[in-house]
Amino acid sequence: MTDVAAFSFDKLVIFGVGLIGGSLARALRERGDVGGERRVIGVGRSAASTERALELGVIDASASLADDAALRAALEGADVVLLAAPVAQTQPLLERIAPFLDPSTIVTDAGSTKSDVVAAARAALGERIGQFVPGHPIAGRESSGVDAALPDLYVNRNVVLCALPENAQASVDRIAAMWRATGASVHAMPADQHDRVFASVSHLPHVLSFALVEQILNSSDAALKFSFAAGGFRDFTRIAASSPEMWRDVCVANRSALLDEIDGYTAVLARLRSAIEAGDGATLEAVFARSRAARSEWQERATPTQKASPERSATDDASK
Repeated sequence: MTDVAAFSFDKLVIFGVGLIGGSLARALRERGDVGGERRVIGVGRSAASTERALELGVIDASASLADDAALRAALEGADVVLLAAPVAQTQPLLERIAPFLDPSTIVTDAGSTKSDVVAAARAALGERIGQFVPGHPIAGRESSGVDAALPDLYVNRNVVLCALPENAQASVDRIAAMWRATGASVHAMPADQHDRVFASVSHLPHVLSFALVEQILNSSDAALKFSFAAGGFRDFTRIAASSPEMWRDVCVANRSALLDEIDGYTAVLARLRSAIEAGDGATLEAVFARSRAARSEWQERATPTQKASPERSATDDASK
């Protein structure tokens, strides 16, 4: 694929200048080895978000999604368009911008699910689907919004690209080079495999984290329990601080794979419940020991990305 040093751009248009989009903009604008004019245009759902991005110097200009003339001007001559919005917005966003896209513009996304995003892109773009390269940067923080954007958010992080048969290799290489220019490692994976993998290691953990907090909230002595919650609760529920809107969309979009993972987890939980009810300490210890060993082995071979600090790795798929 294209070498990092060869990556350059004159105009990048970001829909959703929050943590993910803002961090990409900062990384590409602040690196000395990225060439071109490096002009970044932000498009947001609210003027307040893009105005804040302008104040912080994350973007050079903004455009309103509702203004045809402004949108046409923003997209004219764009090298790359990034959709950094909740996945449910993919199809309406693409339908909105399709009439204004130059044939040479490459569109990519930062969505946490991919099969639904690909289907949405096919519906919106039709024969122009080759312009869309699906992507997923695996990065996040507890904080969201453009104020939380960091130029080094993607350093030693993974980015998955789910290239389509219609994509020109040059387009895939260009998006890969863009992410590598931020310090990320880029990996290729089919969309359906991506969704199965992340249902297991990302989407299910988020559901469980939200569920534990909900379970305590529903108890009659919730306030007392929260007053004594400490390290274990803090670590297990850190990702429950993630965006409810985003995770609503992820769960609905990837429900087939996620339901399979929930069923598998429920089966393990049922085994543990039976062992606890029976006072079967041997079974409990055996399960706990296997889990501990597997977790230790994973930690030993973990990449710098996976060993990131808790604050930086609060969610694998950050609030946008």
